Amino acid sequence: MSDMLLTPAEAQALWLSLKIGFAGALLSLPFGLLAAWLLSRKSFPGKFALDLFVHLPLVMPPVVTGYLLLLTFGTRGLLGQWMQETLGLTIAFNWKGAALAAAIMGFPLLVRALRLSFDAVDRKLEQAARTLGATQWDVLRSITLPLIMPGLLTGLLLAFARGLGEFGATITFVANIPGETQTLPIALYSALQSPGGEIRALRLLVLSVVLAIGALAASEIFAARMRRRIFGTRTERAT
Repeated sequence: MSDMLLTPAEAQALWLSLKIGFAGALLSLPFGLLAAWLLSRKSFPGKFALDLFVHLPLVMPPVVTGYLLLLTFGTRGLLGQWMQETLGLTIAFNWKGAALAAAIMGFPLLVRALRLSFDAVDRKLEQAARTLGATQWDVLRSITLPLIMPGLLTGLLLAFARGLGEFGATITFVANIPGETQTLPIALYSALQSPGGEIRALRLLVLSVVLAIGALAASEIFAARMRRRIFGTRTERAT
């Protein structure tokens, strides 16, 4: 039984994974909302290119994504050097870089859930509100956002779950630094590379599976409750 108890280093990896996954999901939210709204509601030159760019992390090897992040935000990268010299901000090889990698890898899942939610909103409701004098911000705040809330919560939790399981882009961009960038997947990888690390790897494996299942189950539960609250109440009133 004691073999299944987490060591301090493993507990730290768990905390880092939760922090990085949460920060990555929040970081991607405003950009995800904007991208989903543009893809769902607007027609413009380059829309196909934007759609392709949004979904690129899903099909591109994570190591390639991590290397691109390193080239861009590394200490000698295109933006990383400027940020370090001008703002005193270093992204590579710390938890902030891991959060950025998690945000990028989870971004397509967030955008897809939000885009489907925007597509499902009845445009006549928004048009009726505009004819009654509501501003575009009022329509977004009081009609559109409440109606897309199930998709927003689902997308956030999926992005969070993707951030928890991120490995390739993270280890390429921020390396494997215990206490700083060593998340659960990286800690599991380290355990598999160490002699006699099978028990440690098993503990981390079980923990990773439980967290992933919990995040997916929470996304379904939250989405179902929000759908019942929004659409179920409307149906009851109509009957």
